[in-house]
Amino acid sequence: MNPFETVQTAFRRLPATTQGAFLMVGASAGFSVMMLAVRQLSAELHPFVVAFWRNLMGLVFMLPWVLAVGPGVLRTGRFGMHALRSLMGLSAMLCLFTALSLMPLAEVTALTFTAPLFATVGAALILGERVRLRRWSATVIGFLGTLLILKPGAEMVQPSALVALTAAVFIAGAMLTIKSLSDSESPNAIVVIMGLLMTPASLVPAAFVWSWPTGGPMEGAWGWILLMGFSATIGQVCLTRAFKAADASAVIPFDFSRLVFIGGLGYWMFGEVPDVWTWLGGGIILAASVYIARREAQLARLAQADAARSNVTGGAAS
Repeated sequence: MNPFETVQTAFRRLPATTQGAFLMVGASAGFSVMMLAVRQLSAELHPFVVAFWRNLMGLVFMLPWVLAVGPGVLRTGRFGMHALRSLMGLSAMLCLFTALSLMPLAEVTALTFTAPLFATVGAALILGERVRLRRWSATVIGFLGTLLILKPGAEMVQPSALVALTAAVFIAGAMLTIKSLSDSESPNAIVVIMGLLMTPASLVPAAFVWSWPTGGPMEGAWGWILLMGFSATIGQVCLTRAFKAADASAVIPFDFSRLVFIGGLGYWMFGEVPDVWTWLGGGIILAASVYIARREAQLARLAQADAARSNVTGGAAS
């Protein structure tokens, strides 16, 4: 058994919630490096062009897995859900990359923590789910944390911040579809199908603002493109596996590590120092999101218990 197999075996022996936590931290690290590369590339390329290269490179890095297991693994009976996930993902990516080209990294990251809050609103208004007072209260508190980051009383809210919040709306939709798909689909297959759909779709807006990267194959903008594609792929695979390994309520708290990673990277590369309002607002948003996720998990367990009791009662009566 080689060292990789030894680590893999030891990892599989860990409790599911521990696996999910490690995977979410890995996803946070991967996405943080991706965001750093996007910021670096945005000095030379339009964000829409960067989005195309991110999708293409992500697909390239997943091809060895497809060749190893065979293309049959991509067969799915849920193409519509994959298409919806890709639409949400591309919309989120275009908004997020645009915001990253205009705002400090940590502020964009903190604002994207609102995604679970938007998911709660969407569940109530669009899906018709019953959201009780405690979850609405947590959602309102989370959006108060957003106001701390935006500081609307101190200055006019920047349009770039609204773009970041729009990205969070689409991220919420993408996360819901990933969680749904992870119940029946392979995590790697979800990532590959996403790349197959999003790569040609992202070329359409990129074509209107196209320019070629500079430098050699492993230097200049090309080097950052390779790093962006690799880190984004690691992030996506870890994210889908985290949701498959454990409940969202168990893994979402570890998403806060993204703000820690991006704070360090932003300071190292660009001298950006997150202010206290970014940390405080991000913490409040995350705390509200964690509460909502845990409350949803509790309600789901109660619903399952009620259904089990009903089945037992019905079986006894018959």
